[in-house]
Amino acid sequence: MDIKVDAIDLFCGAGGLAHGLQKSNINVQLGIDIEPSCQYPFEENNNAKFLLKSVKDITKDEIEKFYGENSYKLLAGCAPCQTFSTYNSKACSSDNRWWLLLEFSRLVSEILPDVVTMENVPGLAKQEVFFKFLKQLQNNGYEVFYEVINSADYGLPQNRKRLVLLASRLGSIRLLTPIELNVKLKTVKDAIGKLPPLKDGEFYEKDPLHQSAELTDINKKRIRASKEGGTWQDWSEDLIAECHKKDTGKSYKSVYARMSWDKPAPTMTTQFYGFGNGRFGHPEQDRAISLREGAIFQGFPKTYKFVPKGEPIIKTKIARMIGNAVPVKLGEVIGKSIIAHIKQIEKVNKNFVA
Repeated sequence: MDIKVDAIDLFCGAGGLAHGLQKSNINVQLGIDIEPSCQYPFEENNNAKFLLKSVKDITKDEIEKFYGENSYKLLAGCAPCQTFSTYNSKACSSDNRWWLLLEFSRLVSEILPDVVTMENVPGLAKQEVFFKFLKQLQNNGYEVFYEVINSADYGLPQNRKRLVLLASRLGSIRLLTPIELNVKLKTVKDAIGKLPPLKDGEFYEKDPLHQSAELTDINKKRIRASKEGGTWQDWSEDLIAECHKKDTGKSYKSVYARMSWDKPAPTMTTQFYGFGNGRFGHPEQDRAISLREGAIFQGFPKTYKFVPKGEPIIKTKIARMIGNAVPVKLGEVIGKSIIAHIKQIEKVNKNFVA
């Protein structure tokens, strides 16, 4: 008998987690988010409903009606990570996003789903709000697993360290290992090596998302002087930015840099389309990576749609959706781990009854 799992995806964004869960045969029934632009990609690519609403205003009844009677219930909640990120030096509890994890905890306590999952930045594991979340899970009868993993170890063509949590009221649960999943590591070349070439400021007619931001004259000179996998320290003195000539700027080597073909990409941020925003230069073409390439590094299929056909493509908006997404591959790994957990529990229960 097939395992049936219905999932609700809080903070669903453009659907990275949902897409990965569905690839692992979990039925995502509903996604909830406050960003209107996420509705189209979530519904168009995932065969699920989207609810435009803050998690703070969501009630138990609004969620429970989406779960089937004869299915296991999964509640996923990947709260916005910016306030816990190492890039945010001003993170503090006065940021309203800080407490969204406790709203997730509230819904878990009210609904008591069979399984809970959460993905976030590693820094969350050091915060008091996370320990409150853990304690509430345990008080509600959940066995909890959490670990910081690098998504590249699970086949994502991107180095992306994330805190992954799984909790179950059914019994002990854990994330499957790369060995158990027979993972093949992927490089930048594996991911984008066959995409049509572009110049800066150009787009590919058959896929408008495969477009690259236009470079200024100085940045054109800089990227031409950049080596694959190198840094701005390879440039001549006249090309180096004034801020990098100061002692305080000399350590920032991973900006204005090209990727390496034979390694995973760096972590995709919401500004990955800008050459000066990180190691986001194409390994050999004189441009920053395209929106489509960024999406591929996040595990989205090449056919994933982010805007309706004919609508304008606003780089900042789409890059934010892509950079904030849970990588599809990580969602699939989480889903497979949950399915394996339920199968094991059913096997043990069946043997116990027999």
